[in-house]
Amino acid sequence: MNVNPEVSKLDLYVQEIDCCNYLHEDIQAKIAELFSSVKSDVEKAKVAFEFVRDEIDHSWDIQATDVTCRASEVLEQKHGMCFAKSNLLAALLRGAGIPTGFCYQRLMHFDTPEEGYSLHGFNAVYLQSLDRWVRIDARGNKKGVQAEFSLGEERLAFPVRREYGEQDDPVIYVRPHARVIAALEDGDNLIELYRNHLPDRL
Repeated sequence: MNVNPEVSKLDLYVQEIDCCNYLHEDIQAKIAELFSSVKSDVEKAKVAFEFVRDEIDHSWDIQATDVTCRASEVLEQKHGMCFAKSNLLAALLRGAGIPTGFCYQRLMHFDTPEEGYSLHGFNAVYLQSLDRWVRIDARGNKKGVQAEFSLGEERLAFPVRREYGEQDDPVIYVRPHARVIAALEDGDNLIELYRNHLPDRL
């Protein structure tokens, strides 16, 4: 996949924003813990990715009802939807000075096009040691989903099936899309949000 950063200035991809509040004391403590013996940007990206993928549950998988959004909330509650988990991963990496952006796919929401589409969110990280962006998807693995940290062929959670109208957006955004954040912040029941109110396009 040929990716396209939204802006060329890498410093914009390390800024703290409201949903990626990496100056929060809990995020800072987790950064210190995760990276205490890790030096390279590749190692840090892999460690953070595996932590968010494996230690933070996907809210739908555990049928949680509360909706998390900000990185500190996701870390505290230990669960989040794909969008929320990407906020946490971005906070951990941006807090360590590693440029991290936001990416999206438009996928079938359930099993058929007739049931509609929804956005799926994940991250891209700029690895200075390799001088390139790498897309990583910390959604969380389960039966039929096996995302990995890969510097070669992408190993995202979901393959895009263009024959069903699914789309892969090549842009790496500085911020999560406003529709995504609005959906999380306005939702008061995750099950209802997931079934009926997820954004289906940017």
